[in-house]
Amino acid sequence: MEVSKELMLRRHDQIKPFIHNTPILTSSFFNNLTGANLYFKCENFQKMGAFKMRGAASAISVLTEDQKIKGVVTHSSGNFAQAVALAASKMNIRSKIVMPENAPSVKKNAVKDYGGEVIECESTAIAREKMAAKIVQDSGATFLHPSNDLDVILGQATSVIELLNDHADLDYILTPVGGGGLIAGACLAGYHFGNNCKVIGAEPSVADDAYRSLQIGEIQMNNSATLTVADGLRTFLGDINFPIIQKHIDQILLVDEDEIISAMRMVWERMKIIIEPSCAVPVAAVIKNKSLFENKKVGIVITGGNVDLGNLPF
Repeated sequence: MEVSKELMLRRHDQIKPFIHNTPILTSSFFNNLTGANLYFKCENFQKMGAFKMRGAASAISVLTEDQKIKGVVTHSSGNFAQAVALAASKMNIRSKIVMPENAPSVKKNAVKDYGGEVIECESTAIAREKMAAKIVQDSGATFLHPSNDLDVILGQATSVIELLNDHADLDYILTPVGGGGLIAGACLAGYHFGNNCKVIGAEPSVADDAYRSLQIGEIQMNNSATLTVADGLRTFLGDINFPIIQKHIDQILLVDEDEIISAMRMVWERMKIIIEPSCAVPVAAVIKNKSLFENKKVGIVITGGNVDLGNLPF
């Protein structure tokens, strides 16, 4: 499906009442370190603390009246769980969030605080999917996928639309790559709103499924035993976002775990903002590839700030 610039603008207008136009920060420290001019789009200041609010608001805002009455359901132990709960609550729609029983209580409580009903299940991907499917079957609720859904992708794209509205002359835009919703949205926004702006994904070397997917031309998975400190990037691409990424992305850069942790710590120390490990992946990629970005204007989407402060990697 071709996505028009007009559709993207309409969707942005549609979700504006439910999101923040987040600030764009700069840092002389990081500019000097990389030799580039960096612009950080700070979605850690988004409602519920992450860019996922945009995708959830987008997907829920286009439901039919019948769908709204029956509510929505998703399965997530992370930011999308909170995003769906908050977005649904703001639109007076019921939400059921399937979460693994071993998910941190702070995350479950956040979903409840935002108005979502938490449904616990066994801590496996299959169990989460089965439980969500059962709720859909029993209640008629609409299932929302965190990343492989065009309406979600259109919502995530709005972060980059805002970035390009303020800095139309960016040479590059970087985002982390997890499930593919944000990078696909960035690709569409860069294509329609940028001026020869290249979109680059950044991924942990130990969870390089998107990098391999582009190389091979088919969606690849990660080893189930593979862990990265960037816990938000352990998911994989889907059949809706992958073709968009294939068509529009410039490349994907890989970074190692120590590089991610170092970049995260530098952002905390130098910029005085809280970012998740996943956000540090594109920052690390620019630091690692200075020659590529030297004297260029580079936008980086800082995806979220919901950090377990009792379990920092540094």
